[in-house]
Amino acid sequence: MAGGAREVLTLQLGHFAGFVGAHWWNQQDAALGRATDAKESPGELCPDVLYRTGRTLHGQDTYTPRLILMDLKGSLSSLKEEGGLYRDKQLDAAIAWQGKLTTHKEELCPKNPYLQDFLSAEGVLSSDGVWRVKSIPNGKGSPPLTTATTPKPLIPTEASIRVWSDFLRVHLHPRSICMIQKYNHDGEAGRLEAFGQGESVLKEPKYQEELEDRLHFYVEECDYLQGFQILCDLHDGFSGVGAKAAELLQDEYSGRGIITWGLLPGPYHRGEAQRNIYRLLNTAFGLVHLTAHSSLVCPLSLGGSLGLRPEPPVNFPYLHYDATLPFHCSAILATALDTVTVPYRLCSSPVSMVHLADMLSFCGKKVVTAGATIPFPLAPGQSLPDSLMQFGGATPWTPLSACGEPSGTRCFAQSVVLRGIDRACHTSQLTPGTPPPSSLHACTTGEEVLAQYLQQQQPRVMSSSHLLLTPYRVAPPYPHLFSSCSPQVESIPVFGALCSSSSLHQTLEALARDLTKLDLRRWASFMDAGVEHDDVAELLQELQSLAQCYHAGDSLVD
Repeated sequence: MAGGAREVLTLQLGHFAGFVGAHWWNQQDAALGRATDAKESPGELCPDVLYRTGRTLHGQDTYTPRLILMDLKGSLSSLKEEGGLYRDKQLDAAIAWQGKLTTHKEELCPKNPYLQDFLSAEGVLSSDGVWRVKSIPNGKGSPPLTTATTPKPLIPTEASIRVWSDFLRVHLHPRSICMIQKYNHDGEAGRLEAFGQGESVLKEPKYQEELEDRLHFYVEECDYLQGFQILCDLHDGFSGVGAKAAELLQDEYSGRGIITWGLLPGPYHRGEAQRNIYRLLNTAFGLVHLTAHSSLVCPLSLGGSLGLRPEPPVNFPYLHYDATLPFHCSAILATALDTVTVPYRLCSSPVSMVHLADMLSFCGKKVVTAGATIPFPLAPGQSLPDSLMQFGGATPWTPLSACGEPSGTRCFAQSVVLRGIDRACHTSQLTPGTPPPSSLHACTTGEEVLAQYLQQQQPRVMSSSHLLLTPYRVAPPYPHLFSSCSPQVESIPVFGALCSSSSLHQTLEALARDLTKLDLRRWASFMDAGVEHDDVAELLQELQSLAQCYHAGDSLVD
């Protein structure tokens, strides 16, 4: 790995995690394409943290995500489980058996029209059946989609997006995709619905060994592995898969950081009784068990509540999105995720995953909330101090952890990232002799402006802040959510934060209260999946203990 990168291995578990992950990797790919442009300044983020170099069977260099993803049978659509980079038709035909063969061919899913256009832009299938990738700029990443040969942006329509692989524009390594064949993605039968089912998947030797083999493959080639980030569905049985995966990582790779992002799709409906009860149970079991085996856990959702009572989805002042579309919700969450993970992906002065988790999780507070301002509002002619002063005393970001509004709650520690503000706007350009309208306008650097703003907002809070020039790229297939911007918008500034907050006290206690109201005899199918009544009683105790950690008076900063 170039420059001694602190490598991170990503685990992506579940179908909504696949949606968020597809946007995440598309963003990394878009940033790689821009970073290789000679007109661009050297990147502030190190792509080697997330990517690995390799070589195809035909000697062509590749640069692919350091990724293991798990999903259910039928979730890949036209994407091949082994990927397309390393396939060799001649090797496929090399069969030792000389007797009679019977071939059973499964009907292929039609390829999404967007992916057909993407593949024509990215490479070509040669006559010998081998996928030839177009040249990789500077040996890293694929060329950007918008080139002279593709003058029109390739944007999939919402109606064409059925699964996450319909809009993934990144080639994956053959060891990335691990399918759970015993459960179905589509249909009402054979679904991975309960926490206990998910736990049992990784108790089976077949899947446990497959995961361990893939982990060893990626880990053994790392020079300095700083840890693992887990993108995991919380609302279904993948909460159990994530819990067992985190336990395995903690046992095998002690001392490495494990940061888990618990993902929940958009709003739910009160009428779906079984689905809502299962979602509640899976979320509660997932949070407690993931917290036990992770360095840090952060739920991510555009919903207003983790509990049984449905709340309207969160509102962004500058975004227009459809909360019922996973394609939209996952794009917003991926934007926030790519921003708040900046500290452990920096080229210079990086913060390790372990250090970030330690800073945010003192006194047992291993669950944090996330928030973001997407996009960060900076009008033409405004400076960063001008824009920050417009927020007044209000919390500047929209909450993304379904824990209610942050106003009126206590923050114990926070990590904040502001990206995409031009250096010329970092400080106020006052005419000499003009008195500064605020202390922020008197600061001499953007870093000083941001640090002083956070100090004013949260005077006694342990804060870490990073200010980056690098914006968030919104290259196709990112959905067009910015009504006030032209369709040609290529990047946006984003303000993101992770916070250890007293809002979690109310959220976790409310989860426990909802659980105590359940008559578990009515939900025997959940219990039959491998959860005992004693497990639920223990869960309630652990939720209440975890909630107590976030009581507003329980803080080292008092």
